[in-house]
Amino acid sequence: MQTVWLIDISIGLGSGKILSVLALNLRHHEQNEYAPGLADVQCVATAVEESWNGETIAEFLRKVFAKVGFFPAAFLKDGGTDLEKAIRLLNEQGTSLECIDDLSHMVANLFKHEYAEDPLFNTFITACGQVSKKLKQTILACLAPPKVSTKARFMNLHRLVEWADKLLKHVPQNQAEDAPMLAKLRASLDQLPECEPFIKRFLRDAKSMLACQKILKQEGLNLATYAQCQKLIEVMPASSSIRIGFTDWAKSQLEIANRLGLNQTGLPISTDVLESLFGVGKRLGMGQVKDADRIAFHLPALCGTLTKQDAQDVVDITVAKHKEVIGCVDSLSKQRRDVLPNPGSLETLANNPGRRHLVLIPDTESWSEPPAQSISVSDLPAISAKFPNAPLSDFGTFCFSSLKKLFDALPLGGGWLQGAKSWGKT
Repeated sequence: MQTVWLIDISIGLGSGKILSVLALNLRHHEQNEYAPGLADVQCVATAVEESWNGETIAEFLRKVFAKVGFFPAAFLKDGGTDLEKAIRLLNEQGTSLECIDDLSHMVANLFKHEYAEDPLFNTFITACGQVSKKLKQTILACLAPPKVSTKARFMNLHRLVEWADKLLKHVPQNQAEDAPMLAKLRASLDQLPECEPFIKRFLRDAKSMLACQKILKQEGLNLATYAQCQKLIEVMPASSSIRIGFTDWAKSQLEIANRLGLNQTGLPISTDVLESLFGVGKRLGMGQVKDADRIAFHLPALCGTLTKQDAQDVVDITVAKHKEVIGCVDSLSKQRRDVLPNPGSLETLANNPGRRHLVLIPDTESWSEPPAQSISVSDLPAISAKFPNAPLSDFGTFCFSSLKKLFDALPLGGGWLQGAKSWGKT
């Protein structure tokens, strides 16, 4: 089965950034009528570094290619320059990898280019902040604006603009006298009413783009879905940079779809599932400190599907063997426990030159499809230590299914977990 590899880098977490690679069936949209989810992908590899650049990403991917034994049909990435440079470096060495640009990041960049310098944009953002302050802790708190991250703001700015549009509809113009609640709301609006031209223009463009994204993420990009999107964007002026940019992107990606034989069935064009993986990993894989290594260790377990047998297998692993697997490197959580309550112990943080970040790369001769080995208790003694130089961070309280699914991403053979049969019993 041909695969497309989704690749992305998380934001800084603790002392590192996570680079993850997921494998998705290239013909997912031909075989399914829904957008890919975590159950539809497998974690090919994940690693943590203090920082990543084009050269280090390319070198990491070379190691993955060497151990996996094959190349993907294409990469699917966001618009990051480091990822783009890495794939360019690989192609310069003769790999000839197709590179698909993620839809969501492309659209966000188009909106940033169109609206970031709009005279009313900063007024709108400031007014939303002022309205929030005036509505919170009052009887009108239910009308407060949604929280939108300042990082990658244009990915979700439409939520804030939609809120503003709905709020302003509660305040009729040219009304002689307001009821008490309406008067209180009107007094809280700051400069928001002056931003109405910006709001209406932004929503005109955002609604058509959101509709296009829904179609393309569920069905993939092909000639039919492209035609549907062309009708949806007709509400924008022909000179709109968003309309022009989207059309140019779609045409370039259709050329890739044609080369891959997917122009009739659907090219995967979204890394949403990878963004979702990072989000779930941050919630389930961290303690008091956001430890990139600790989070990354969970990621393979969150992909694919799990069974009751998976959980039972992990119950049979001892704590001692668990510690043997993860190595002796301290996690940020353990460092916090050791250092924070003990004045004078700061220098111990610098006296650990052997600390390295997590690296998980499968070592298998070939995959005809994303790996999904089924490992039973009897298989555990045969699991090999394929990552001797990649110490893993401590889990604290560890999820049974996470460890089992992590093993599913590893090859068999050798004596990595010899005798590991009673972890849950202790």
